[in-house]
Amino acid sequence: MLSPVASVPIVEPHPEAIRAALEQLRNTGAVLRQCPARPRLTRLASLLDGWADPNSPWRRRLLSALPATTGFAPAAVATGLELALKKWNGAALFDLVEREFADPTACDGEDTFSARGFPVTAVSLAGCLPTPTLWNLLAPLVLGSPVLVKPSRGDPITAELVAASITELDPELGNCIRIVPFPSSDAPSTHAFLSADCVVATGSDATLRAICARVTPPQRLIAYGHRLSLTVLGPQALRGEALTRTAEATAVDVALWDQLGCLSSIAVYTVGTEKEAGVFAEALAASLTAAEKRWPRGPLPDSARAAFAHERALAEMRAAADPAVQMFEDPASRWVVVCEADGRFRPAPLYRFVRVHPVHNLAALADALSPVRSHLAAIAAAGFGPDTSRATRLLGELGASRICPPGHLQAPSLGWHHDGQPVLLPLARLTDNELS
Repeated sequence: MLSPVASVPIVEPHPEAIRAALEQLRNTGAVLRQCPARPRLTRLASLLDGWADPNSPWRRRLLSALPATTGFAPAAVATGLELALKKWNGAALFDLVEREFADPTACDGEDTFSARGFPVTAVSLAGCLPTPTLWNLLAPLVLGSPVLVKPSRGDPITAELVAASITELDPELGNCIRIVPFPSSDAPSTHAFLSADCVVATGSDATLRAICARVTPPQRLIAYGHRLSLTVLGPQALRGEALTRTAEATAVDVALWDQLGCLSSIAVYTVGTEKEAGVFAEALAASLTAAEKRWPRGPLPDSARAAFAHERALAEMRAAADPAVQMFEDPASRWVVVCEADGRFRPAPLYRFVRVHPVHNLAALADALSPVRSHLAAIAAAGFGPDTSRATRLLGELGASRICPPGHLQAPSLGWHHDGQPVLLPLARLTDNELS
């Protein structure tokens, strides 16, 4: 039986209550930053070790609650959390701090180089994946900055559970978190929320443009906009035994979280012949059939159902008119694979709708991906053999901030450079002390 949830302060969704919470957090944060950083890091490392444990009561509670609120199948949530959190542990946290600050004592603010958190960091969450929520609540606390959290409408559960787990482990740290649920249409509450000293925001490009207009220096804004991930396969991944392995791994990247995260593959580019692209599309279809049995797709909102049906109908018409276009689908349309005739990037309706594009060489790949290079997050790549270095260099130049093997898109390290940025440094106020 799970233990009762620790008490988590929920702020009334009213501008005056939000401003009062900000002031309270500034006071608690001032006290927090007077304490040495290493004990705080040790407690947060212990928290990550707990969440990394599949038998953690907090993992079990999230597994119990998340499917009902997000629509993800329980098995898909279990596998997604296992992949995402297996490398998110206490050792990884200390490695990250040492990589970006050289020494955890830099967070004490007393050395020649110091890094302090802001008086308060406001975190506006988006989407329905739980792991970004976990990290976005923890990261400011690493630097001693209290956190005011606006939960995502798509996942109202994870923020409260993470905050409760922090409170249970360390009530002092738990007192540095406040959760304030309010609709984005509430302009007065939004204005109060965005008055924090540092704002971390995730959302659509339009949402971030509106936030940028309200958050001005000396405030700090850290914005994560619309991003997408892809799979790029060379000739060696498209033949023999490697074909089946690569298709199975790609199905994992497509099926988990129903393509709703920025690390879900929405398209596959095969560097080779059109025939090889068709063979891979057929293998991927077989792998998605198996994935559907293991991780059933969740329900589609009405708007997503309409977009999925629209793109499916267009693909069906193009396949009827052009023999170079092939279409594979589940009888109940719970997944669709379209083998396109060229590398032209087309709309992605998500929910396990994936396109396979043939390109003849790396130069053609660069041309095909040019329209989306500003939105690239990660790319799963395999099959390039002696050309691997040249391929990965090209993918980096195209804007990918992470390149990994197929099947690993949903398992980034704790320190991956999201949007090509450092992880903790953007959250810090840095000081060079030449008198020390």
